[in-house]
Amino acid sequence: MSSNYYRRGRNPTTAFGVLFVVIGVIALARQLIIWTEDFVLQFLFNSEINSEKVSVVTICVGIFIVVLGFRKNEQKR
Repeated sequence: MSSNYYRRGRNPTTAFGVLFVVIGVIALARQLIIWTEDFVLQFLFNSEINSEKVSVVTICVGIFIVVLGFRKNEQKR
């Protein structure tokens, strides 16, 4: 075996990131189904904090966690 061998194994960080993205997409899709697209966009771009903005932030945090999960964590031997 070479010293460059890297075994990823199980990665819980990526799983948590995917979970965050799925939760955000479900919440945003639910709002789009209940309300119309124009109504959701109006809430998305106003100055108040609401569930649409929280969903977008949740999706962004999930993508960031997935990116952190894919970085290589090589241990020096």
